[in-house]
Amino acid sequence: MLLEPLDLIVFIGYCCLIIGMGLFVSREKKGHVKNSQDYFLASKALPWWAVGASLIASNISAEQFIGMSGSGFALGLAISTYEWMAAITLLVVAIFFLPVYIKKGIYTMPGFLLDRYDTRVRTTMAIFWLALYVFVNLTSVLYLGALSLNTILDVPMTYAIIGLALFAMIYSIYGGLKAVAWTDVVQVFFLIAGGLATTYIALTMVGSGSAWDGLGLLRQEVPGHFSMILSKGEMMIPDGKGGVRDAYLDLPGISVLVGGMWITNLSYWGFNQYITQRALAAKSLDEAQKGMIFAGFLKLLMPLIVVIPGIAALVIVNNGIDTSFVESMKDPVTGIIKSDRAYPTLLQLLPTGLKGLAFAALTAAIVSSLASMANSTSTIFTMDIYKKYFGRDASEAKQVRVGRITAAVAFIIAAIVAPALGQLDQAFQFIQEYTGFISPGVFAIFFFGVFWKKTTSNAALTGAALSIPLSIVLKVVWPNLPFLDRMGVVFLVLATLMVIISLVEGKGKDHPNSIDISGDIFKTSSGFKIGAFIITLITAALYIVFW
Repeated sequence: MLLEPLDLIVFIGYCCLIIGMGLFVSREKKGHVKNSQDYFLASKALPWWAVGASLIASNISAEQFIGMSGSGFALGLAISTYEWMAAITLLVVAIFFLPVYIKKGIYTMPGFLLDRYDTRVRTTMAIFWLALYVFVNLTSVLYLGALSLNTILDVPMTYAIIGLALFAMIYSIYGGLKAVAWTDVVQVFFLIAGGLATTYIALTMVGSGSAWDGLGLLRQEVPGHFSMILSKGEMMIPDGKGGVRDAYLDLPGISVLVGGMWITNLSYWGFNQYITQRALAAKSLDEAQKGMIFAGFLKLLMPLIVVIPGIAALVIVNNGIDTSFVESMKDPVTGIIKSDRAYPTLLQLLPTGLKGLAFAALTAAIVSSLASMANSTSTIFTMDIYKKYFGRDASEAKQVRVGRITAAVAFIIAAIVAPALGQLDQAFQFIQEYTGFISPGVFAIFFFGVFWKKTTSNAALTGAALSIPLSIVLKVVWPNLPFLDRMGVVFLVLATLMVIISLVEGKGKDHPNSIDISGDIFKTSSGFKIGAFIITLITAALYIVFW
């Protein structure tokens, strides 16, 4: 399928706008040489709306558009728990963690670990994060983005991967976080406008011309796909190999609300470099917290854009509304219907003009996330590895140069590894599970580091070192344990070990690097409180309606 001339004009216009804007905001005043704060923290000058937009643009990617729509096709609205619980998680991070980070004046999450613990903990976690960003995050986004180009435009996967990597590299490597954050403001507009257009067309197709009727028909045709809390054995979903498996393994009932989901959400939104880096670049703590509120409201909207289309695709397939649609959903090699092909296939149904807008939205989501991940990878490597071990006296200009080289190398590695993900049915769940190998340790280290003054460096190092091995062991010996529950079990084991080690080693005394959280450090503005109350109310209502 080829884009019509009008679609090409819209898409090419978007590409030129993003590249041009990225290069424009990257310019420096005459006589000023870009320093590390300019490159890695956007000169600490972002207003709240830029913080919030950049948070969402960095988060919403092919992982959501392709992966979450695929999970919507396979198991329904329940996958929205990642989005709706994220809105609450953003409030927790804004109140309890951001004030500590900004007070410390850190650049990176490993930098916080150095300040709270020691060099060993910082370096260990920096290496873990670098591996995660390159081999899981960057790789999966490149693969899913290439899958969309392959499905929509029949572009060979290899060329699609290289093209997306080059697009993201053009402006992000030169301009750093400033280019990434300010272009994200534009990206979010395309992301939401194009995403809503795709949802509207999908629903009108199901509803024979009426989007509202289409939404009602979805609930009639696949009522099980509108349950937020799944029971064991309630729903069997494709395994990507022609068989089925229990959806409970992905979303284990009530423990989604009270168990491992909190670990994965807090680890992602509170201790993840390419997310927290946006808040650290805000003009002030108040601006950062307002940005979190803005992002929270956008997260509540996201399932309408990235999950409902997947459910609509299922109804189209089940009811035989469009035979060519069903054929496009099939893997060209195996002939098996692949859940992750739902969203790219839907884009083919859009009318001229809207197709270009929706394609631009998808590309915006992919490119903004790629740029954010690569920038954060370069930040961690430069500030926590290179500067510590190889360039203690490196100039500001040298640090920026190393950051650019690191980002380029990260893209090259991810592009080489990305094709290996072709065997997956739900790449979104792959990302969550394998990120979850490190999340319990990350959560334990940061949680105890902020809120328990007795936590020692050796205890934190133990948590960092054992998170992945424990997760692997549990996956092997207890394969039927849902990965979210596995994260909860690993966290409890690590927390117990950290408490014991800290009490024995520290003999009941506070660690010398412990954090003082007394006084009004967690005080927030009236506007933040009102926004937080509204988000909490809406989230509770959504769970009550779709329980």
